[in-house]
Amino acid sequence: MATEAQVITCKAAVAWEANKPLAIEDVLVAPPQAGEVRIKILFTALCHTDAYTWSGKDPEGLFPCILGHEAAGIVESVGEGVTEVQPGDHVIPCYQAECRECKFCKSGKTNLCGKVRAATGVGIMMNDRKSRFSINGKPIYHFMGTSTFSQYTVVHDVSVAKIDPKAPLEKVCLLGCGVATGLGAVWNTAKVEAGSIVAIFGLGTVGLAVAEGAKTAGASRIIGIDIDSKKFDVAKNFGVTEFVNPKDYEKPIQQVLVDLTDGGVDYSFECIGNVSVMRAALECCHKGWGTSVIVGVAASGQEISTRPFQLVTGRVWKGTAFGGFKSRSQVPWLVDKYMKKEIKVDEYITHNLTLGEINKGFDFMHEGSCLRCVLDTQV
Repeated sequence: MATEAQVITCKAAVAWEANKPLAIEDVLVAPPQAGEVRIKILFTALCHTDAYTWSGKDPEGLFPCILGHEAAGIVESVGEGVTEVQPGDHVIPCYQAECRECKFCKSGKTNLCGKVRAATGVGIMMNDRKSRFSINGKPIYHFMGTSTFSQYTVVHDVSVAKIDPKAPLEKVCLLGCGVATGLGAVWNTAKVEAGSIVAIFGLGTVGLAVAEGAKTAGASRIIGIDIDSKKFDVAKNFGVTEFVNPKDYEKPIQQVLVDLTDGGVDYSFECIGNVSVMRAALECCHKGWGTSVIVGVAASGQEISTRPFQLVTGRVWKGTAFGGFKSRSQVPWLVDKYMKKEIKVDEYITHNLTLGEINKGFDFMHEGSCLRCVLDTQV
């Protein structure tokens, strides 16, 4: 491409400081160095994780930065030594890297990867420990190794999944985080079997993806728990069979669920990031075999608690990141499943805006009626 090896000036939504509106700025994006890929981002979605870091509650949050981690685009150029993608490839940037060489990748036990975490956790690139973004000579930090609220971004090559060029990027961008996380929590982390009873705490995008995953797995009952009863009508379309609003009961929600299910559920999923709900999710599980999966990310410094007897008597407490999916290997597989109409994606998109309307998009997200808001970055 004509821009190869050149600095690109483009628009990006910059978080100059916590809790201040994102500002659309002209940002300089440096060319990719060895092992790096520069991507033209076409569509990016908004996720609660972006809002969490923007709020200032994230201990790893650095300002000024370019947020965003759920997106899709086209490779503009690649740095030295990059072989798996080339200019023109359609890709999804992945905050969960997959190098296939580190201790984690080789273990066969996890989808976590250690190769670039030391850099992505502090908003820089591995090669020279610097940012590829700047404004008037001032470096702007990267976020989660993706920074997709920009028309162009630079990522490590181990964080790029090459996908089917026929897939609509304005839809499959969602497979870079929320939808994949929910499906994988069921299929990879919990391994829900047919006939299981499942409880899902929090019916946002991730919770609904859990419901869809549970339905696909053949769960017999899928109980959705949320304090907003308006969410049930939508949740039914994703597989939720029953709805429980904790506000409708005097007793603790875990007791309500144990009573409803003859001793507890087989699997529960916490999709909120609230530590007291995490406890309820564990304690509503059936004695002897119930498994609870923590999907939601709690605020920094928060701790979980329960009585050890809950675990001694056979319950299992697990966590999941990106639903246990290996990003570069399995995101393309998820895209193929979508193309075969085997998983939902379009149904999660409730709002479509432009990059310039990003602050309005976050307002929608906090109002509760919004599942995913997708931004067209090029308009």
